[in-house]
Amino acid sequence: MATEGSEIKEEQLQIPHEEGGDEEEEIAAMKKRVAEMESEAAKLRDMQNTLDQQSSDLAENKEDVDARSVFVGNVDYGASPEEIQAHFQSCGSINRVTILLDKFTSQPKGYAYVEFSEPSLVAQALVLNESVFRGRNLKVTPKRTNLPGMTRGRGRGRGGRGGRGPFRGFRGGFRGRGRGFAPY
Repeated sequence: MATEGSEIKEEQLQIPHEEGGDEEEEIAAMKKRVAEMESEAAKLRDMQNTLDQQSSDLAENKEDVDARSVFVGNVDYGASPEEIQAHFQSCGSINRVTILLDKFTSQPKGYAYVEFSEPSLVAQALVLNESVFRGRNLKVTPKRTNLPGMTRGRGRGRGGRGGRGPFRGFRGGFRGRGRGFAPY
């Protein structure tokens, strides 16, 4: 019986020793994976830095383009970019004319942007405000740069009816009004 007990103890001693070798290999493999992940993280940080730099360059470029552009409102729906360019040709060199389209119907929205080669030409284009183009008086203003977070339209709080709570505007009233007591 003593021999059986000593054999069990030897097996128990050998098992942790054998697992120890596997653990060392696992630890080495884990260290290798951690090193690979750290190198990947460094590559991702470098890529993020280059993207941040490019986006800041684009933002500066966008402001520069906006400083060289004018908004043209009340444009005839059948007007082409070439006709608008011909109308503004007296102001100077034009880089681009953009007529905005409705994204659902692909019909013109009735306004356009004209980008000039130099910011000084914007002042000359503003002289064409209220000029007649295809029987319509154009509205020419300097193009503004949109600020992030400043939205229009269906924003918060128009007041009045709707919303949550017991009142729900002046017309909705309480939930059970006129039908007796209904606590829930």
